[in-house]
Amino acid sequence: MTDATTSLEQLEALAASRYDDPAVQRRRMLVIVNPYATTVSDRLRNLVVYALQGRYEVTAIDTESRNHATELTREAAHEGYDVVVTFGGDGTVNEAVNGLIGSPTPIFPLPGGNTNVLCRMLGIPNEIVDATEHLLSMADRWAPRRIDLPLVNDRAFTFSSGVGLDATVVRRVDARPHLKARFGPYFFTSAAVVSFLKDYLVNPPRMIVEADDGETAVGVTTIVQNGDPYTFFAKKPISLAEGATLDSGTLSSVVLQRATALAVPTIAARAFLPRAHVAKHRRVTAFPAVQGLTVRSEDGRPLPLQVDGDFVGAVTEARYALRPGALAVIS
Repeated sequence: MTDATTSLEQLEALAASRYDDPAVQRRRMLVIVNPYATTVSDRLRNLVVYALQGRYEVTAIDTESRNHATELTREAAHEGYDVVVTFGGDGTVNEAVNGLIGSPTPIFPLPGGNTNVLCRMLGIPNEIVDATEHLLSMADRWAPRRIDLPLVNDRAFTFSSGVGLDATVVRRVDARPHLKARFGPYFFTSAAVVSFLKDYLVNPPRMIVEADDGETAVGVTTIVQNGDPYTFFAKKPISLAEGATLDSGTLSSVVLQRATALAVPTIAARAFLPRAHVAKHRRVTAFPAVQGLTVRSEDGRPLPLQVDGDFVGAVTEARYALRPGALAVIS
């Protein structure tokens, strides 16, 4: 029996035994579903929604195009929904967050993608049955809290953004969604090797990085984080920039100075080793606690940009800022 089959059977049992007391006040919930996310199917969607209806007044809507989730969450906040739930991957969460900036409406991300970084950072179970049960239990202990929200060129992100090599990798992965869904982190690894050899080993685009405190660095890749880790390889957290948390009031960043055949593999090894630190590598400049920084192309070539694991285009300047406490969450 596969894990997916087991999850469906568990959700069927959970939905069949849902708590359904007419005397309990129900909070209004908007569930935004990305039907193309890695683990989302019509059957799973319907079971999740039916189970949640045991404790909440649920409206469920499928996204139909890029940025549709932003429009839906902006309307939900305006209409006074008590909570927005995303059922998709990190990209769906990112779109939804961009419609909730500064509003009192909290978000709860259900895991529906390959990685689900914000789910894990918030302590939400990374398995759909456990996460749904967790959300049902929240109805009796409703305690929204606020986390910081970073922005790059006015686009919000939740956990990480990158300019350079990692954004090139994301662009290459996004171009082949079927391989991303099938092979997950292993496809990311192969895309990273190809991107490094093809685009960064010889004459890569270079950038100048300036923090708000005046400190500068020159490099080929910049990673900016709102917390730790940067991402996960299957169940293993990958740490790059260290020092920031979701409510620390600061960002953390690392700049890869050069992408050489020796530097990149040794940096990657440090990212996987529990006691090693990427920030201490001699080819890395660290900005451990900043409230903002600017990344500019040194030679005018456009720089690839990603937010929360989604490629969003190429820019000649990326301006990072932080809005403390700008996002309400339930976890």
